[in-house]
Amino acid sequence: MQLNQQNAGLPAEEFAALREKIHHFIYDELIPLEQEQGLTHETCFSRELLESIWRRSYELGIYGCNLPKEYGGLGLSISQLCILKTDATYSNAALYGCVLGENGGPMRIGYILGQATEGQLEEYFLPTARGERAGCFALTEPQAGSDATRIQTSAVKDGDDYVLNGHKRFITASRTADYAIVMAVTDPEAGTDGVTAFLVDAASEGYEIAGDYLPMSGQHIDNDIYLKDVRVPARNILGGLGNGFKLGMGRININRLLQCPTMLGHARFAFERAVDYANRREQFGGPIARFQAIQHMLADMKTSLFACQSIIESAAAKADRGEDIRNEASMCKVFVGENAFQIADKSIQIHGSVGMTQGDPVEWVFRRLRMFRVLTGSSEVQRNTIAKGINKIWKTENANNTAGEA
Repeated sequence: MQLNQQNAGLPAEEFAALREKIHHFIYDELIPLEQEQGLTHETCFSRELLESIWRRSYELGIYGCNLPKEYGGLGLSISQLCILKTDATYSNAALYGCVLGENGGPMRIGYILGQATEGQLEEYFLPTARGERAGCFALTEPQAGSDATRIQTSAVKDGDDYVLNGHKRFITASRTADYAIVMAVTDPEAGTDGVTAFLVDAASEGYEIAGDYLPMSGQHIDNDIYLKDVRVPARNILGGLGNGFKLGMGRININRLLQCPTMLGHARFAFERAVDYANRREQFGGPIARFQAIQHMLADMKTSLFACQSIIESAAAKADRGEDIRNEASMCKVFVGENAFQIADKSIQIHGSVGMTQGDPVEWVFRRLRMFRVLTGSSEVQRNTIAKGINKIWKTENANNTAGEA
């Protein structure tokens, strides 16, 4: 899927059938499996279990559906993919991320396939699309988070190989990944043009997964990667020498947008749980839903949901037209991130002590949504990006006015 081309996606009837298929997979197979095995969002899932879900999703024609048709996918539009991500997250299934392949699967590789060589496609990416292999994207470091220009992981040429040394931190899906797309500095004097992307096998000597921390959501999703004299063949350079930073930033823009339907799904779940609870919970002779204070909270939540969905749809439509969405992705990320969290907060308030109790699904959604105000670029970083876009417009208009006066 190339973002500089228009993307119509699936015809409406076929897309509706795909949504229905995903619905049945989640509610008829996935959730019953979780209930039978006692799986929760905070379970440390084995690679064996994850791979069984990936393969089942692939058998059903779901896993990899985001990919272009030439790579075995369905060629979904960004707008359609946002709808599917919202649906999957709204289910609140513990393994919802396995349905479309978000953690290490085709959702991680869909926007870089055009940069891969034939050999890389056959060895890494096509097996990933089939649920046979898994990857992760290793950009963040202890001193390079929002400021990705501070990458210190090095890659030094040695014959036909590069030798990599460095420490990548908080790398999602790295624990169960077969390979990592590692950003490393190949030319320290070239700035961002000196960063290169490498496909690094997790089985390589000197490649180590570490880090026993858990995020506040309790999910076993992030680990560190240590690289000590890891030899990587030059053929594993992805996207060309010195193009890693551009590849990473291009991926980040669309990834920021695609985080938003996940937040929307969580928020919609929290809202509907609040509506249900407000109608069931009785105080002072009737359901608390009759109190104006509760009604106003629900009204605000519903309004925020509509606004979040609308801004996502607008940005996704622009992406499908092949337009630059750098500013729109940041606006979506900051707006949806903060409003979705407020929806979860109000849901907790309506639930009272029940909503604050660990084990209640609303309590978990609250913790999960709080994380998104930091993940994939904090709200403050998004506002910086938006402000730069405003300044760029102002400078252009000012220059035009000055030229007109001359």
